[in-house]
Amino acid sequence: MAKGKRKLSELAGKLDVILEVRDARAPLVTSSPVTDELSRICPVGVVLSKKDLADEKATARWLSWFSGAGKMCWAVNLLKPKMEHIRKDLLPLGPSHREVRLAVVGIPNVGKSMLLNALVGKSSAQVGGIPGITRGVSWYKGSGFLVVDTPGILDPRSGDAVQRCLAWLGSSKSDVIGGYDVIALDLINVLRSRDLWGMVEEKWGVRAPSGESGEEVLESIGKRLGCLVSGGIVDTLSAGRRFVEAFSSGRLGPVTLELPGDPQWI
Repeated sequence: MAKGKRKLSELAGKLDVILEVRDARAPLVTSSPVTDELSRICPVGVVLSKKDLADEKATARWLSWFSGAGKMCWAVNLLKPKMEHIRKDLLPLGPSHREVRLAVVGIPNVGKSMLLNALVGKSSAQVGGIPGITRGVSWYKGSGFLVVDTPGILDPRSGDAVQRCLAWLGSSKSDVIGGYDVIALDLINVLRSRDLWGMVEEKWGVRAPSGESGEEVLESIGKRLGCLVSGGIVDTLSAGRRFVEAFSSGRLGPVTLELPGDPQWI
């Protein structure tokens, strides 16, 4: 993280704008640990990726919230990107004699490279070193932009709760931070506590009565998905993996885990 922050700080003074990519399902939890510092050097805009996986009304509230805080903000479906409105907003930020120089930053797996490709075009070629700009980074040129890709940076000081939430969203590995069964139990509890379980019941027909424990609900999921071993026993690790992967990929339906003004929940 320290090396990444140092390199980005060196770059920031040479850029016209920085785009921070966040997951629209959890815009605060997926914020980058480097952008507050970089925003003192260079303007930072927020791109809420995976809007197709988030609740539409909740995303509209987030766009309004960021706008009210004085930040440029856009929401995009990077599988079917429509970038005209973003390009229109960004092109005036650079001088007329050259392309707009920008960096794409964010935590792992929020869609940074997909956004870069959408901005400059999938057929864009990587270009070499730019005079006067830090070397050793990858630049891409196209559509009036000169864009630097950056590695995903996670804050090592983030607590277990944040890491588990990132695992639900596909930005961290479940098997590294406790195992799929443990991560799935946490997700079950959060969806129930935030009145979001209806999406699972509608999709898979798995109920979660208030009297049932998270373990019992996970067993019901395992039976529904056929995650059984000899003797008809539920393989909770397999059931947890399939549940978390279905949630992170959006197969259970669109959902937003946090809203502007919510008390801190994680």
